[in-house]
Amino acid sequence: MDDKQILTLMKGTPIFSRLNDSGLKSVLKAAVQKKAPAGTKLVEEGKGGVGFYLILEGKAEVIREGDKLAELGAGNFFGELSVIDGAPRTADVVAMVDTDCLVITQWAMKSLIENHPQIAQGMLEELVRRLRATDEALHASE
Repeated sequence: MDDKQILTLMKGTPIFSRLNDSGLKSVLKAAVQKKAPAGTKLVEEGKGGVGFYLILEGKAEVIREGDKLAELGAGNFFGELSVIDGAPRTADVVAMVDTDCLVITQWAMKSLIENHPQIAQGMLEELVRRLRATDEALHASE
């Protein structure tokens, strides 16, 4: 995937959608691409985590205590909690097929947020959306 395609994908991601082209390019410059073959554990539940992941191509599944919680594809992201507080991962994320990700370290993300506070606003809105969805799912199962 070339930089132009990555920038287009980033623009469609809630966390980065408010950034102008210059801001998106700053994010891309601070990130590294990581290729993971199918079956690779991208992050491990309970382990320390210092990276935010944006899936560029492929699919991954989120698993907590053996239960599949979600399936993620291109444009989806994970690791935003650990990148904020550095706490251990709350779930495993495993590549279901060969998967390419854009990875931003915790320290790079903090610098990006300082220079582009719109990223923090996008993160907060996405965290709230996920919290509400979890809350609704819990109440539906009662």
